[in-house]
Amino acid sequence: MTIQWFPGHMAKARNLIQKNIKLVDVVIELIDARIPIASRNPNVSDIIGNKPRLIALNKADMADSNISNEWKEHFLKIGEKCVFVDSITGKGLGTITGELKEIMKPVFEKSQSKGRIFRPIRVLVIGIPNVGKSSFINKISGRSIAQTGDRPGVTRANQWIRVSGDIELLDTPGILWPKFDDEEVALNLAFTGAIKDDILDTETLALKLIERLIETYPKQFAERYKLDPSEFEATRDEHESSLALEIMEKCAKSRGCLIKGGEIDYTRISAIILDEFRGTKIGKISLERPVAVVCD
Repeated sequence: MTIQWFPGHMAKARNLIQKNIKLVDVVIELIDARIPIASRNPNVSDIIGNKPRLIALNKADMADSNISNEWKEHFLKIGEKCVFVDSITGKGLGTITGELKEIMKPVFEKSQSKGRIFRPIRVLVIGIPNVGKSSFINKISGRSIAQTGDRPGVTRANQWIRVSGDIELLDTPGILWPKFDDEEVALNLAFTGAIKDDILDTETLALKLIERLIETYPKQFAERYKLDPSEFEATRDEHESSLALEIMEKCAKSRGCLIKGGEIDYTRISAIILDEFRGTKIGKISLERPVAVVCD
């Protein structure tokens, strides 16, 4: 599944970030706690250069807590500062200011030794579309400033936001990269809604998601759709897609997704499965583990 999606406003966003990066002290890179690999734009390091970075794993409330603990250990081992946050409830956001001050401590101590007056820390918030940047900024600032929406591509312009006397944030539009050559990365972005559904075949996407979930979270999936998890193996043949289709049809019958003549309404059941995964109704699920990361 090769996906190409690079709207004009994203190219413009990348150029604006590169133009304004010299104005900021620290970068907060917001990534999705469910897909920490796929939701990290590989071009970010080139865009921000040597600016200090704090990784904020958002939507932590939607991720598998056991796997999140693995990610915490992973980032610690490779020397990257990270925090887990929930931009809807505000959980974890209280640690952000302290982490930013710790990162900037050497710089400010040097400035104070030269008699310079304290100024707010200027922070760039960057992340892919639909990772929750606007919700993050609104929650941490305590005001509804940044425009939000449960779809990628809502924020379209840079804007400075005063969080407190200590912090100023620069919000930016989310940026993806032009082409996803890694199928797993593309699928994980699509599963979580970072790529617009209207450019995808949602029925195929739902089948791919079923394949993934019956392998990694069979009990949760079976409970949600009133299935017997033993069927996931009992009906397995050499083609995983055939098994996924059989299971989709069982889900459709369980939910009454039928059309005239008792045939399966594939479009409706596909939308239900994708929506319920994204809404954590199937469970708190992580699609990536740090063991899959290869470090230089």
